[in-house]
Amino acid sequence: MMMANKPGDEGAKVDLGEDSRVDSGIECLKSLNKEDQGGMKAARGPSSSDSDSGKDKVVDNVAEERVDSAYSSAYSSAFSMESLMEQCRLSEPEAPPIAHETQGAEEDSNLLATITEDGDTILHLAIIHEESEFAQQLIDLFPKDVLDIQNNLYQTPLHLATYLNLPMVVRDLVQKKASVELQDQDGNTALHVACEQGRMECAGEMTKEISMRQFAEVLKMQNWRGLTCLHLAALHKNYRLMKFLMKKGADLNVQEGTSGKTALHLAVELHDEVLVTLLLNKGANVDAAMFNGCTALHLAVGRQDATIAHLLCQSGADKMLRNMEDETALDLADGNDDILALFPFDDIQISGRSVVGIKF
Repeated sequence: MMMANKPGDEGAKVDLGEDSRVDSGIECLKSLNKEDQGGMKAARGPSSSDSDSGKDKVVDNVAEERVDSAYSSAYSSAFSMESLMEQCRLSEPEAPPIAHETQGAEEDSNLLATITEDGDTILHLAIIHEESEFAQQLIDLFPKDVLDIQNNLYQTPLHLATYLNLPMVVRDLVQKKASVELQDQDGNTALHVACEQGRMECAGEMTKEISMRQFAEVLKMQNWRGLTCLHLAALHKNYRLMKFLMKKGADLNVQEGTSGKTALHLAVELHDEVLVTLLLNKGANVDAAMFNGCTALHLAVGRQDATIAHLLCQSGADKMLRNMEDETALDLADGNDDILALFPFDDIQISGRSVVGIKF
């Protein structure tokens, strides 16, 4: 599932309307005629104009929701993939009559070259229906440009295969050089989807056929909420994926785009001692500051989390750093004895400011 950043406030989800869709440039891929579109529409369930109920919502901030490609394979459908697979006849036909060879080939070609009113190719549909073997046949048949076609939600087949946890389909797509950098309507690459949904096996398959340099570029990419793959793995407390990304060279100190939080800041906000310890042990910068100057220690003290504040202090957190409000972590302790015990009181202070080092 595509990408650009837009700053917002700290926890806000940013919905950019910027069009990052990539046109395939394949002229042979045509829209369905009205009769075909009617059949596919029935297969998808009611559209926004047909009914206001029974919709499978996936993206809340999209005005017109879709049923099939919105990362769901469980929608009600009168559409038969078996019928479609039979029509495609990817296997060798048994000695068809010569008079029908040309007509049959044209029908197969038209079906394979079809794009539905929702922007889905037959490959999108095969993956949505979790017809892995059929999808793998199509991947082998189609050129790379077709594999990278994005539907109306900017989802590529790779996005969908990752969401639906079809690692063998992911493997075949990446082997055929399908792009791992394209972003969906939320700015997510397929690797973002893997980190958000916990698709470890799919993430592993993505790294086998691409260079470390290309993978490093994907790790830097932010979705429209400003989050990298590492941030998403941290937010979902997926330690296994976190370790995987670290092993692949993810920058532990990369800042998300809205407020400048690192994965360590997020771990502190989640009160996740395990993740804080993991990040510190792997070399995360304990004094990394957000855009407002707050360090992880500021956040821990402000949230009255003495345990994590203690972990940060043990890792050498600077207790005297000030944020943009000119506050140290101590200023945020708010009388918490457990946290105050972490701070020395042998300094001379005037109005809360340390005057150590002043010559009298």
